[in-house]
Amino acid sequence: MYEIKTRVRLSEVSDNGCMTLTGIINTFQDASIFQSEDLGVGTRYLEEKKKAWVLSSWQVEINRYPALGEEIRTATWATEFHGFFGDRNFVMKDEQGEVIAYANSIWVYMDLESGRPAKPSQEEISRYGTEEPYPMEYASRKVPMPKEGIPGEPIKVRKYHIDTNHHVNNCRYVQMAVELLEEQGEETDVSRLRVEYKKSALYGDTLYPLTEAADGGTTVALCDENKKPYAVVELKA
Repeated sequence: MYEIKTRVRLSEVSDNGCMTLTGIINTFQDASIFQSEDLGVGTRYLEEKKKAWVLSSWQVEINRYPALGEEIRTATWATEFHGFFGDRNFVMKDEQGEVIAYANSIWVYMDLESGRPAKPSQEEISRYGTEEPYPMEYASRKVPMPKEGIPGEPIKVRKYHIDTNHHVNNCRYVQMAVELLEEQGEETDVSRLRVEYKKSALYGDTLYPLTEAADGGTTVALCDENKKPYAVVELKA
């Protein structure tokens, strides 16, 4: 298990003084990146190997949103490697040890030269090791597309959306979905988030949103011009 200790920063909170949904996700992502860097299999290593861990799905469960200045501890660990997939859990706790949020994530190891999934080496797997999965109710990694989604305003991919893998950062899709709901006057302090990532959007692409309310929540599909999704985001209160 790998752990980082941080405080909720001003740049991570909304107008209610609490960390945003994207702030929680970014903290989870930072923890996993820091672990990889400390293990010697981080961004530079992957760039040299022409490989990348690409996020396939998120399931994030939130008990509460921590407040500005609050000290938090975020732990992460790998739970399983199977084929070219890697599973990883996250847990965020407050100073009293109470769980703020927890998550499961599924990643795909990609060969950037071939553009196809590849198996990580045994050496890479051994660096991480595996631990028991977090005791949570695991949902399907598949998020259904809206059946009759309401079209939203197209979103142009900007430079600030792009990460070190040269495509739209995982969290940016969530941010786009949240902003769409805010514009519609809907509640965005969700307790559950699921995201299925289908393909990577690049700088200059245009995303076409489709939004649908169903099963006590809202699903936002961010698609190309042919309604093929880049990512499907499900948010529930």
